[in-house]
Order: sequence, then C-alpha cells, then structure tokens
Amino acid sequence: MRRFLPSPLTVVFALLAAACGAAPGAVLVLQTDFGTKDGAVAAMKGVAVGIEPRLVIHDLSHENTPYDIWEAAYRLKQTVPYWPAGTVFVSVVDPGVGSARKSVVLRTASGHLLVGPDNGTWTLVAEDLGVEEVREIDADRHLRGGSAKSYTFHGRDLYVLVGAKLAAGQLALKEVGPPLTAGVVRLPYERARRADGVLLGGIPALDVRYGNIWTNIDEELWAELSPTPGDLFRVTIQRGDTTVYEGEMPYVRTFADVPAGRPLLYLNSLLHVAFALNMDSFAARHGIESGAEWRVCVERMR
Repeated sequence: MRRFLPSPLTVVFALLAAACGAAPGAVLVLQTDFGTKDGAVAAMKGVAVGIEPRLVIHDLSHENTPYDIWEAAYRLKQTVPYWPAGTVFVSVVDPGVGSARKSVVLRTASGHLLVGPDNGTWTLVAEDLGVEEVREIDADRHLRGGSAKSYTFHGRDLYVLVGAKLAAGQLALKEVGPPLTAGVVRLPYERARRADGVLLGGIPALDVRYGNIWTNIDEELWAELSPTPGDLFRVTIQRGDTTVYEGEMPYVRTFADVPAGRPLLYLNSLLHVAFALNMDSFAARHGIESGAEWRVCVERMR
C-alpha cells in the first residue's frame, strides 16, 4: 500500500492549531446541498461547536445542485488533496436520507477522513487517494441525543457529530462502528482512455460560473496526442447516445488566444482537458451539463 508522508502544510497547520489552543488536526470541512438561506448549515455548525468549541470549521460548498451525488463526489476530488492529512470532511448530499443506505467513515490512504452517506459520494476520492479503512457508523451509539424521532436530518444528528468528535480526537475510527470489508458504493461513469487514436472521457463537472466544460482526460493522456498550441481538434459531446455538440477548436494555453465568442480547447487548473468559449458560456450556448451520462471524444484534425 502506498504510504503518504506529512506535507509541510500539514506540519504548519498543526502548529497553527496548537498556537490557537485547538487540538492538532481539529479541522472540519463541510459540504452539503442545503444552501445558506435557512438555518440548516448553522445547525450543523452548532452541533460541531458543542462537541469542541475550538474546532476550526470550513465550508467546501453548500450550493451543490440538490440531490446531485455525482457533483458532490467531484467537489471532493477537486478539493480533498489540497487539505492536510487528518482533515475531516462531512459531506451530506443525501437523497436517500432515512432509507437503507449505510452511513460510513472512510479513511483514505492519504490520511483524510470522510463522513457521510455511502451513496456513491466517495467514488472519485476513493479512486484517486486510495482507501485505507471504511467503518459503518453505529447510529444507535452515535446519534445526537434527543434526535431519535428525527429521520431526515442526519447531517445535523449523526454525521457532523461523528465528524466533530473525530476531528477533536474524542472518537477513534475503530470506535465508529464495524468495518466494511466490501468497501464503498461506486458510481459508474465514463473513464478517460485512448482508443483508435482518439481520446474518450466524461464530463465530471462544469466550471459553473463561466460555463466551461471540464473533462476527466488528464494531462498524461492528453500528451499521447502530441499536441502543440494552435493544433486543431474535433470535439464531440454526447449525452447517452445523443450527440449534443460537434465542432472544431484549437488547442491553446489561455482564453485570450482566440477571439471573443470562439471555441477553444485548453488544460484547466487541474491539468485536465477542457472546452470553453472566450468571454461566453460554452455550457449555456450548447445546452451541456455534467454527470456520469455525459461523454466526450477528442480527435486530432488530419
């Protein structure tokens, strides 16, 4: 199994936490689809502070698309690796709340802890960072006092409570509940690959503010086409078996390399192939979304 050594950032983070009077590693990051127009997120934070007032609590996002498990999975992939080992993430995008889906804590091989429903949310982080251990949360032991009659707010009544105790060092992973040897639920999706000289992949997420299309074709796979800035590529985007977009665009380093309104292919901040319109929204213009059912094909023009 691959071993991860503490990064310099991890060491600095621990020293800062100690200087502020908090236990080293007492960091909690929250992701939900609750929004911030009501008190749901504040209620979760209140439970966490009640466990340990010195906890450092951060928000990943609370504006996720409601019920979109895939989007939650991608946001974790996008952010978890940049946090120090020992950080605890509570992710609650849970359309199956109150159902038979399991509640778990996953420890990655990189030393991060992820708390929430086992509904596919951990798919991409598990693949990228590896899984060291998974435990099913024993709700009978860990449910927040006085909440036994509530079945629709596990974010407040179970997940953030367990997450806060883990972050504060009040709960060991082995005390969470029994191990799950079968691992976690994985969502199916279009994996990036090369076939017959073309690159195939999926659209895990959009650059939502600007409407750029982010694929899962990484820099290493992209290099197999030996691209040079200025080269032309044909891009096809499908939803299931339906072609939504087909067109040609140049590979460039930045948006300003093409006129306003023109399409371009570039490597995004995660060094994955992406498509955009300079000064416009590619997604809105062509009706493109993200998710496991979306596929892309990138082919060099002859």
